[in-house]
Amino acid sequence: MGNLWRAGRAVLLAAAVAGCQAAAPGPAVAPVRPPAPAPYRPSAESTALRAYYAQVQATLLSRGLMRSDGGQQDAPFNARMLTENFVRIALYDEFTSTPGGYAQRETPSVLRRWAAPVRVGLRFGASVPETRRATERARIGSYLARLSRITGHPIRLADGSPNFLIYLVDEDERRALGPDIAAAMPGFAAGEVAAFTNMVNSTYCQVSVISDSRTGLYQRALAVTRTEHPDLLHLACLHEEIAQGLGLPNDSPRARPSVFNDDQEFALLTPMDELMLRILYDPRLRPGMAEAEARPIVERIAAELTGGES
Repeated sequence: MGNLWRAGRAVLLAAAVAGCQAAAPGPAVAPVRPPAPAPYRPSAESTALRAYYAQVQATLLSRGLMRSDGGQQDAPFNARMLTENFVRIALYDEFTSTPGGYAQRETPSVLRRWAAPVRVGLRFGASVPETRRATERARIGSYLARLSRITGHPIRLADGSPNFLIYLVDEDERRALGPDIAAAMPGFAAGEVAAFTNMVNSTYCQVSVISDSRTGLYQRALAVTRTEHPDLLHLACLHEEIAQGLGLPNDSPRARPSVFNDDQEFALLTPMDELMLRILYDPRLRPGMAEAEARPIVERIAAELTGGES
């Protein structure tokens, strides 16, 4: 995203010799430094989107949505509800890939998750100042540690060799991500890359994964979130997209309390979402299982996690 400066090192050899005396040293040579990057200035479109998403968040909050309380008081759930929500969210896909990109069409799938440790790399656009980058690293790192505790799977920030990239970029930076996405997600068709670079305003953020069709194992993931978002909308994107990138790819209008529901009632990962992640990484389930094989096992795990309540 940023400029990559390759700083060479100039070596000055002063070996002029007159008889037995070395030549007097010449004037000191100042090191060559790359020019400082130009200050970030948002485009008019990015500035307008910042105002637009601020209004989106304000409207949702005024309707009692974007809740961060977890829903324990007014949205109880039992083993049956947990089972049904898990099956719908983990074993169905929200989108299907087409030659022109992604189409929103729910289709049956198989259980997919990571076997390799998840190494999350953050990629910041110039729209993210250095002070905010430190904040983002801290809170995303904390959220990844929470997800690792929930799943029992290694998930952490990684500067080197990431297999899950998260781009935090503004409108102009996102549109220029095509080469980065193509390099990070080998095998992506042009339409799959365009799904990120041509995101419409109603798509707040997006995640995509590459999995092995034979094993159901995730190999790489990439998420994009907009820096024009106000803080809670930004956090909501991070919570949902990272969790989806672990193996919960679908949304369901029946999932409550959950971030995996397009009604935006809950902004942050809920207790039911945590249980679905625990089910997903339970060793009794295997990647590649279809619903018929997985459902009886999910029912048993859900009963254990909820005390057997149905």
